[in-house]
Amino acid sequence: MTTARPQPQPRDAYRVFRTLTTRWMDNDVYGHVNNVVYYSFFDTAVNGHLIDAGALQVDTSAVIGLVIETQCNYFAPLSYPQPVDAGIRVAQVGRSSVRYEVGLFAAGEPLTAAAGHFVHVYVDRASRRPTALPPALLQALAPLRTDR
Repeated sequence: MTTARPQPQPRDAYRVFRTLTTRWMDNDVYGHVNNVVYYSFFDTAVNGHLIDAGALQVDTSAVIGLVIETQCNYFAPLSYPQPVDAGIRVAQVGRSSVRYEVGLFAAGEPLTAAAGHFVHVYVDRASRRPTALPPALLQALAPLRTDR
């Protein structure tokens, strides 16, 4: 079985965008943003959206998302001091889980420099047991969904 090689995605493949700022420390010795920083961009974009939508209060939400899976494909380098546009979409919503897909674009570029996903399983903050997605989260996810 052969799988198609991942390809860069266009901006219109994503539902919402957030602009992120690269930092001096993000560059590695090769002069581009180090691969681990891309995962931080994913987290920052998605959680920023959830906070702004009122679905996540970092210190007090009774339900929190824990990452159980993550993946990224790299297509073009990013480097400090480039701004990065993070496109977000939701590919799948389960009873207690969400698959977020994020595309990272150099400012003004039409195709992703990197694209990936992560899966959050939502759990009760105290017990850490999976729980149904709360209504405020479902409402925040609605404009991001591609699975409808």
